[in-house]
Amino acid sequence: MQRRDVMAMSVGALVAGALGVGVLGQALSATSAVQDEALSRRYDRERRFVATRFGRIAYVERGTGSVALFLHGFPLSSFQWRGVIERLSGERRCVALDAMGLGYTEVASGQSLTPGAQADMLDAFLDSLAIDRVDLIANDSGGAIAQLFLSRHPERVRTLLLTNCDVEIDSPPAAVLPFVKLARAGLYAQRCLVPWLKDRALARSRTGLGGTCYTDPAHPTDAAIEQYLSPLVASGERKALVNRYLGDLGRNALEGLEPLLGVCKVPTRIVWGMADTVFSKDDPEYLAEILLRVTGIRRIAEGKLFFPEEYPSVIAEEARLLWSQAES
Repeated sequence: MQRRDVMAMSVGALVAGALGVGVLGQALSATSAVQDEALSRRYDRERRFVATRFGRIAYVERGTGSVALFLHGFPLSSFQWRGVIERLSGERRCVALDAMGLGYTEVASGQSLTPGAQADMLDAFLDSLAIDRVDLIANDSGGAIAQLFLSRHPERVRTLLLTNCDVEIDSPPAAVLPFVKLARAGLYAQRCLVPWLKDRALARSRTGLGGTCYTDPAHPTDAAIEQYLSPLVASGERKALVNRYLGDLGRNALEGLEPLLGVCKVPTRIVWGMADTVFSKDDPEYLAEILLRVTGIRRIAEGKLFFPEEYPSVIAEEARLLWSQAES
């Protein structure tokens, strides 16, 4: 039997089919605008920084015990994982950091922002916090960073939960190339992020960040937009960093990674939004073919690129399932 056949019969796939749209719809509305305002204020109070040779890395943490490390997408920040952290911090020490060039992280002068450099930063970040191993959960460009980190430091990854993200055969996805071109011309931050920050309705419109990457037309909330975009356009220097981050995504940072991932024995689950217009619906099967210990694939029919933010209960449920499978 081929691995793909095994994946088709996985527990995760069966659970997804049984749940249906109704339950997912409830999860979708779990975070209201009012709740987000309160969570945003809490993030601002609890944000910490750790000094590394890469810069001062911004992060939040909550809970105790084994560490779950969360890697966000572009142009988001650690705030993407607020709902998941609320649900898992009673079981794990949840740590979510801002990637270099995004969020509130302060990047060292001249520092590379490529996915490979971000993976090296993660290694230094964990060393600074005296963290040996993590349960890694990632989305979008954070997923590319997670795969690179796993290939370089498999001993530091206890489990891996991947959501919609780059894979070697789909990086960069065609949908991002026009924005990469804008970024390399130094124009992306000014032409896209500044208007979205000024006009929240535009940010949530069909052609904005919301319509492209979220299912619920109420997302991202005003508080989320402020958390994500405000620091990125705060100065000319920050705009340049954003443009550089996105411009670097125009090169396939995962090229040649398949053989390294193919020998990795870290237990992995894949949760994929099937309404995503950025990454391919076939990417989960590719990952299941090359990774040795994929325990299942769960497909979210209506989920778009940033569905982990809208469906935190789904991510928490899948994380718990993965952790229990790894321990059995």
